[in-house]
Amino acid sequence: MTDAEAALVRSSDDHGIRTLTLDSPHNRNALSARLVAELRAGLAAAGADPEVRAVLLTHTGNTFCAGADLREPPAVAGASGLVALLRAIVELPKPVVARVDGHVRAGGLGLLGACDISAAGSGASFAFTEARLGLAPAVISMPLLPRLDARAAARYYLTGERFDAAEAARIGLVTVADPEGDADGALAPVLDGLRRGSPQGLAESKRLVTAEVRRAFDRDGEELAELSARLFASAEAREGMTAFRERRDPAWVTGAGVGTGAEAGK
Repeated sequence: MTDAEAALVRSSDDHGIRTLTLDSPHNRNALSARLVAELRAGLAAAGADPEVRAVLLTHTGNTFCAGADLREPPAVAGASGLVALLRAIVELPKPVVARVDGHVRAGGLGLLGACDISAAGSGASFAFTEARLGLAPAVISMPLLPRLDARAAARYYLTGERFDAAEAARIGLVTVADPEGDADGALAPVLDGLRRGSPQGLAESKRLVTAEVRRAFDRDGEELAELSARLFASAEAREGMTAFRERRDPAWVTGAGVGTGAEAGK
């Protein structure tokens, strides 16, 4: 198998826990169309396997997920694919647990929001970087806003500041933080508890705790996918993404000016 053909999401099993590992180091596990498709397939396979009690979502390298793959042309289809992926995590009739020991940015935070339980270790850092690129955390707001502290969401959505695992736990982004470790110690009792759950008990308990998030997808999914695609196609976002790739400040920081409003959507 060549590098181009190698799976971007690897699967393994351990006593009822199906581990799905994001393994796309060339783009820091960004949400490319291929990675999204492979992850959805992995989740569906886990959901259909009667031996699986829960799914553990983790990563290789020092980045859990960098968010959208900026090298792929933005479109409604791509935003709709992210909606479908996040919804698949929320609606899977088995708990999905995230293990994070690396950086999480933008759309990657949506994966954490969709998971039922998450643990972050000492190497974890987080940032909603969308506003700095001319974008907004549109699609990922559906699983995140029902779970985040409202004042913290406003701060970090708007400023793009980076924060650590302890702050992520404080504001509700992750369930537990292990600032001195690699998250495995914190997850051990969680995974043991999930292994002891019955399939029916786990499925119905998950339905109870995800009810508000599922309503958000029903109500806002299509509208937020369209908003995301529109923002990605705007002049401001093109400038923001170009500046990011070129490692420079965008025009609105330097004062060079960029089209906004109706002009930006052309």
